Amino acid sequence: MRPTARSFVLDLLSTLKRGAMPVRALVAAGEGFGIAGNSIRVALARLLAAGRIERDERGRYRLGAGAEPMRRHVVSWRRLAERTRPWAGAWLGVVTSGLPARGSRAARRERALRFLGLRSLEPGLAVRPDNLRGGVAAVRAELHALGLEPAAPVFELRSLDPATEARARALWDVRALRAAYRRSLADLERSARRLPRLPEAAARVESFLLGGRVIRELVLDPLLPEPIVPAGEREALLEAMHRFDRLGRACWSAFLDRYDVPHLRTPADTRIADGAERLALAGGVR
Repeated sequence: MRPTARSFVLDLLSTLKRGAMPVRALVAAGEGFGIAGNSIRVALARLLAAGRIERDERGRYRLGAGAEPMRRHVVSWRRLAERTRPWAGAWLGVVTSGLPARGSRAARRERALRFLGLRSLEPGLAVRPDNLRGGVAAVRAELHALGLEPAAPVFELRSLDPATEARARALWDVRALRAAYRRSLADLERSARRLPRLPEAAARVESFLLGGRVIRELVLDPLLPEPIVPAGEREALLEAMHRFDRLGRACWSAFLDRYDVPHLRTPADTRIADGAERLALAGGVR
């Protein structure tokens, strides 16, 4: 799947260490993905109007304040191992009954819940194991930053009856999650062997598309605790993605240097902000 002009612009700008990127660099990079220069310019205009990006005095672009909560969540894949804590058996719940069922607010709410690994246990009640670092307070703050309405109660649940506990644990397709870990790990290892032999432009495209796919997988991972999903396969995938990220950075370094673009991260096709309807395609959703 090729990136959209909108997601491509956001992903490239998210790699900046400081400063901004000229239009000509964005257009030149987009050509390798079959994205027309006019599409890049239209995307820039729309993202600028929406506050997702900003333009400096030289006409260069950088991410805007409106994209910061999403950027912060996306780059959290690098610290995935630090986001969890041992699970004591409690659950975290969010009540959404009485909130709008359709429209942009509902879409932002669904996105926030999916990003934090919550699934619907009952109509109007989403849950996840309470194993994220910082507990209820930290999850509540992140949910609000990502789009959950402040009116939605976020709380801890304990002592579920055995039948409800079993239903809660079955909300995630553990087999699919584990199969995805193994498949992505193999894909990264194959690509890591191939990238050094590819032409520069082809290496940029492959590192962008594959790295982005695996980053989406990691960002959308529900981070289930050890009793539900063995952590070893996820940890192996995360380690491989860190190695692949260094390779991807090398693939893009010369191109970004040619346009005097300071960069910190490998450009990657994350595309996770393009709509909540895509989120069900990842993260082991039943």
